Amino acid sequence: MRVDSTPRRRRERAVLLGLQLPRDPTSYDAPLEELARLSDTAGVEVVERVVQRRPKPDAATWVGSGKAEEVGALAKSLGADLVIVDHDLSPSQSRNLEKLTGVRVVDRTELILDIFATRARTAESRAQVELAQMEYSLPRLKRLWTHLNRETASGQAGVGMRGPGERQLEIDRRLVRLRIRDLTRELEEMHARRLQRVEARDRLFTVALVGYTNAGKSTLMRRLTGADVLVEDRLFATLDTTTRAWDLKPGRRVFLSDTVGFIRNLPHRLVASFLSTLEEARRADLLLHVVDAGDPDALAHVAVVEATLSEIGAGAVPRLMVLNQVDRVREPLALRVLRDRLPDAVEVSAVTGAGVDGLTDHVLEHVLRRALDVVVETDAGNGRLLARLREWGDVASVAYEGARARVAVRLAARHFAPVRRDGGTVLDAVTGQEIPPEREPWAPAGG
Repeated sequence: MRVDSTPRRRRERAVLLGLQLPRDPTSYDAPLEELARLSDTAGVEVVERVVQRRPKPDAATWVGSGKAEEVGALAKSLGADLVIVDHDLSPSQSRNLEKLTGVRVVDRTELILDIFATRARTAESRAQVELAQMEYSLPRLKRLWTHLNRETASGQAGVGMRGPGERQLEIDRRLVRLRIRDLTRELEEMHARRLQRVEARDRLFTVALVGYTNAGKSTLMRRLTGADVLVEDRLFATLDTTTRAWDLKPGRRVFLSDTVGFIRNLPHRLVASFLSTLEEARRADLLLHVVDAGDPDALAHVAVVEATLSEIGAGAVPRLMVLNQVDRVREPLALRVLRDRLPDAVEVSAVTGAGVDGLTDHVLEHVLRRALDVVVETDAGNGRLLARLREWGDVASVAYEGARARVAVRLAARHFAPVRRDGGTVLDAVTGQEIPPEREPWAPAGG
């Protein structure tokens, strides 16, 4: 048997550093627990956690120079390679902290960007992550070249005396700006193609799974559709949107999309970069907001997701709360609190399948509630439309009058335009009058 003699790469070791302010919400998790899970996802071993309490952040070092020096000494004594800060730092704060600690400093945004870079699989998600990384690095390029600078006695680079570091900095800035421009153009083209795919599915009801990262969305997606999606007990296991057909019952099919998970303080650069990926959520007819019922911070996570949905323009999309992993709840009082705060939520277990039939019934009820009783009139030989009416709605009866067919059907208003494009006329079931486009009770979702 051949033995692999290649030495394994040692995991980086890190000290986590957090700042607790009076205005910060109380969490039931251990301090810096989420940052520790992010670090583990990035392949970093956490050796210690430090929390500094202050009335307000220090402008120069975020936590204060004394605490920074203390953390630096702790990191060196434990053999840590870096300090990970549970917040976004300005370029100057990062530089000052590195000087005081004597080790590399990584802030929350940089850590999440690193995770996204390793998890991105499709060309679109890789471009989105790279764009966010370029925008993040642009104001931080200076510290990479300061060791090459030459200065005059006055401390200023004189005419003809600019060092290679300063020249290289200008070159790098120009290259980064060019790359940002190219990536922006690429993503615009990808976004246009994605919109075409999304609009091509507008004929069917669309449902999108949203929720805090690691809430069990991918497991639920696999349970509902049989999709072969990655299921892993780590933050941000899924970045790329997956869409599959979901048969609620024979003849009643919808599209179900799994989207990237949200997290508190999700970097704005990533939110902006992933807007095209989140188009599935913005244009969906229904959102299934998946909540990990076994997480003690479940309600705080709900607030984060709702705020992010509003930020991306999906705040008005109808949604159904789904309490997932109820079988993991060990404290009955915690489940009772969730039920009181989320009274309309559907309880399921994506792992065991418990409650999935009830969830399917709720979604089907929502689909039917968005429908109207109408009569569609078309040519008797228009088999394409007659077949699609059975796919789109609940057909009550079909009557043939000469060369014409009249179909009594309960149909969502979003299908009226496709019916017209396929050669049909939509009539009011009560008055028998044609329903013109301007009289439709609502426009297609996301339109």
